[in-house]
Amino acid sequence: MKDRLKVYVVDDHTIFRSGLRSEIASQVWISGDAGTVDGAIEGILADDPAVVLLDVHLPDGGGAAVIEGVRRAGNERAEFLALSASDSAEDVVAIIRAGARGYVTKTVPPDELVTAIRRVSGGDAYFSPQLAGYVLDAFAQIPVVQIEEELGQLTNREREVMQHLARGYTYAEIAETLVISIKTVETHASNVLRKLQLSNRHELSKWAHDRNIT
Repeated sequence: MKDRLKVYVVDDHTIFRSGLRSEIASQVWISGDAGTVDGAIEGILADDPAVVLLDVHLPDGGGAAVIEGVRRAGNERAEFLALSASDSAEDVVAIIRAGARGYVTKTVPPDELVTAIRRVSGGDAYFSPQLAGYVLDAFAQIPVVQIEEELGQLTNREREVMQHLARGYTYAEIAETLVISIKTVETHASNVLRKLQLSNRHELSKWAHDRNIT
């Protein structure tokens, strides 16, 4: 097992999870699976997989909530590959903005799915061909020069604090992660909001997700 890529499956349909396991378990190591947001977060943190196959719609929330919960708990290693029946542009763009590195539909052949898992694990992005255009269109609407000018106002430390705030970390969690005081975090957060002309953390989170810089 140890020579295979470790994968965790999140989908609310038990039959689909079983079928997926039978199709690709000879090529990857499926360490566990879950059908709810809370169960997925708990399982991913316990198993520490390289890649999570993630449905975008779950009964108690969405795939984005799983990504947010895992990141907030401090796991930055797992990569997320959306695997969904939905091929809507809204679902694709939303889960990518939440932090997934790819998106394939459930019609994907098993061998292509394994290829996608390996590509995402290696740091690449991977999309079903018919879906890639959605992402390009969404992010092409934000000029690169504009993003660089906005980020150029921030110091390196302010950028780090901004990214952690956008991921939903508390001031105490940021202070512990960056090994600085909570007071210093508060100062950096205030500077970030002022420089980016934003009013609160909600606006900051949306600003960062819209630019895919979380």
